[in-house]
Amino acid sequence: MTAPDLPRARRDLIADRLAAGHPVVATELAAEFSLSEDAIRRDLRALAAQGLCRRVYGGAIPIPSHDRPITARLHENPERKTALARAGAATVQPGELVFLDSGSTNVTLVDHLPEEADLTVATNGVDVAAAALRRQDLRVLLLGGEVDPHLGGSVDAAAVASLQRLRIDRCFVGVCGMDVHDGAMATHYNEVVFKRTLVERSLHRVALLSSDKLAASVHYSFAALTEIHTLVVEHDADPTRVQALLDAGARIIRAETF
Repeated sequence: MTAPDLPRARRDLIADRLAAGHPVVATELAAEFSLSEDAIRRDLRALAAQGLCRRVYGGAIPIPSHDRPITARLHENPERKTALARAGAATVQPGELVFLDSGSTNVTLVDHLPEEADLTVATNGVDVAAAALRRQDLRVLLLGGEVDPHLGGSVDAAAVASLQRLRIDRCFVGVCGMDVHDGAMATHYNEVVFKRTLVERSLHRVALLSSDKLAASVHYSFAALTEIHTLVVEHDADPTRVQALLDAGARIIRAETF
């Protein structure tokens, strides 16, 4: 019988607390697990390297889901991402050039794009491109540029220049926060020009919005609410926030679970 991996089990427990939104203190964890603070600090460094927390003096704090690196987000909430992806994919029409912005939900979206629809998928996301290539029935365009490891894609000047040469039928733009007054927002300032250009080069603009993005506190607006033609929200999204978006003129599709 294999012995339990105690360090891994301890890190998983700490990770669960952080995922629940609780900060952790190294001295308290050391006392709880009867370990040295150095051992706990090693655990926290390992969790931070996985994008599961941010180190602070004396411990670690959770990272908001919209600000975590893509490597930490790819396998989170698969059922909810699948529901959003199905609803978004249902808007795609045969023959379109579809742009998928880098992002974990858009990776899921690839598998739900209609088959035998003569689609071209353009993307700035490495994981999105890899998923599209596995389909084998999609033409794939991968924009060049330096890959931002946090975003999992390129948003630099080279990527913007490539984007300006495309006429996009439908884009699924990555949105970190959606607000009635400030519209679609990004977490990082270096994304704004790329996302703004993507919106301008696309005839139809869609955003897949997990519920946390309707309440996210982010700072950089790149498009007005009415410039994003379709918002796909979760089936249990906050009804007050959804109604506020509807009242402001948004078109909303609810992603039903199956």
